[in-house]
Amino acid sequence: MQKTATLDKDIIPSDCGDCPIRHRAVCARCESDELHQLEEMKYYRSFEAGQTVIWSGDRMDFVASVVTGIATLTQTMEDGRRQIVGLLLPSDFVGRPGRDTAAYDITATTDLVMCCFRKKPFEEMMVSTPHIGQRLLEMTLDELDAAREWMLLLGRKTAREKIASLMAIIARRDATVSARTKAGRPVQIELPLTREAMAEYLGLTLETVSRQISALKRDGVIEMHGKRHVTIPDFDRLLEESGDDSDGGFLV
Repeated sequence: MQKTATLDKDIIPSDCGDCPIRHRAVCARCESDELHQLEEMKYYRSFEAGQTVIWSGDRMDFVASVVTGIATLTQTMEDGRRQIVGLLLPSDFVGRPGRDTAAYDITATTDLVMCCFRKKPFEEMMVSTPHIGQRLLEMTLDELDAAREWMLLLGRKTAREKIASLMAIIARRDATVSARTKAGRPVQIELPLTREAMAEYLGLTLETVSRQISALKRDGVIEMHGKRHVTIPDFDRLLEESGDDSDGGFLV
């Protein structure tokens, strides 16, 4: 595993109660005594954009929650071809209890902070604290639903809908988005992927990604500030462009 970056104390929560993902992560249902148990087995790791968190097949002696930042899950074929198979966003769980090695390459695409738990104590706590296991099961099922929706996106959506969908997925994971949209305020996001990585992830060419982003900008669906910063004036309109309705379901 590569050396981790220096931890920025300004973005590390002083305790679990101050954590920005507290109510969405695997520890969401923990009581104060259970949080204390987790405090004893946890530590933080920080990675700079572009750093590898772990390589597929490496021994993984921890599980973790993403606190801030975004990472990619990548699978490499025998002939060297690589495919991004998933994104890890804030509150997502990293690793699998009961599995000793990493199934995918994990790479930080932005500066990344993870709250890590030593695997063996965490697995023991899952047995003694059933609602941690229940919460992890819920998150796993949500991930399965997301994977099925992604199959639809890759197989049936147009290039324009794919780009809009990716932006909507990233925006929805920001806890402030719902409040902003209800207040009629624009939503702002930072794209975690380069256009080349977006093309790889969405099954498009680089030229198509650039062309569709330009079209969404020209039509007023998004505003671009530099290469990565996006303002979404009307989130419901972005959902319509993605093929989804305002409740998150797919339009038929």
